[in-house]
Amino acid sequence: MAINERKDNIVVRDHWVKPACPFCGLPVARPTEQSLRRPLEMPVGSCNCGAVYAYDATGHNLGSAFSEALVFACNMDWDLAWDLLPGEDYWEALVEKYDIQSHCIIPAGSYEGRHISGALYFIRMHNDIQEVAWPGVQKKLASAKFTATSQPTAGRQNKESKLNKQEIAALIENYQLEPLLQAATHDNTIISCLQRMLYTGDELLRLKTADALGQVCAAIARYNPALVSRILQRLFTSITDAGYGTSNWGAIDAIGEVIAKSPDVFGGYLPSLIQILEEDDSNFRPTVLRALGVIARVRPDLITKTFSYFVKFACLDDPQTRGNAVWLIKHLAESNSRPGSTETRAALKAIKGDQRPINIYAKGVFEQSSIGQLATQALARLE
Repeated sequence: MAINERKDNIVVRDHWVKPACPFCGLPVARPTEQSLRRPLEMPVGSCNCGAVYAYDATGHNLGSAFSEALVFACNMDWDLAWDLLPGEDYWEALVEKYDIQSHCIIPAGSYEGRHISGALYFIRMHNDIQEVAWPGVQKKLASAKFTATSQPTAGRQNKESKLNKQEIAALIENYQLEPLLQAATHDNTIISCLQRMLYTGDELLRLKTADALGQVCAAIARYNPALVSRILQRLFTSITDAGYGTSNWGAIDAIGEVIAKSPDVFGGYLPSLIQILEEDDSNFRPTVLRALGVIARVRPDLITKTFSYFVKFACLDDPQTRGNAVWLIKHLAESNSRPGSTETRAALKAIKGDQRPINIYAKGVFEQSSIGQLATQALARLE
């Protein structure tokens, strides 16, 4: 068992016929897929010494494999995983040129006419953490299985293939987002394409794109939250740098969707979103209120402003500003901890007769309502 090279604190070994644990030298089993799978999960396995490993079919998604192995070693406790430090809390090692079909290491990189580039990413927790997480890891592996989908067959190759601009646009148009979520972790161009699609003048397509970007970012945030933070920062910059022009169409809606899809991770960006509302730019108001409504629909507790703060926007005559403000108040009212003030109820009662239509986006379609209907619904929750 020869060690070829050391890259930072990752040990790279590739001269075995059968894969073995890089920490104890014992043979390891073929990685398996869990029966209860979350999106974008890789096959995993464990060694008797307590190490776990994740299988990357291409050898190019080692960041994802590291994340899968680390989180799995923590018994799927993401908060614990991201608090740990390499060297201090765990060791990591990489076994390259692994072929899952033959369950062998192929140093030459080819076998029976197939290119072999798979890798096993190993993580071994220090004893104190392993004692806590190991029983849960073993329970999950007990229900796991090796299936044809674990092999780099045509199905998995399609999963790893890149989508072109036309394919991405068609998926958004038809609101078929699962292929985007599957491809997002190994194809960073999807994010760039979605950001460009936010510039469209078609409002429904723009909102579908913002929705898709939020879901893609939620998938990426599971293993690379820093990347999503940079995306959010660019979206905010596009608003402040360019003013209200085509260069930032969809940026505010996208910010709302990203926060709403991962509120526990990116809820800290809410004050920056509300700050845009406070800058008294009438062009931004309706869109910011809509974005806040998207967030309030899933986590009303994150928005700490009072009803009175938003009622002043509901009293403005612009139908989009008024409608989105009332829609936001309706979702905030669903939180039982928010009593409605006399001022809020009086303002909503005055709006009940406003029959102007407003489109509410949800899951790829517009649902039409009237401002008065939204006000009535909000009142019902407050009284």
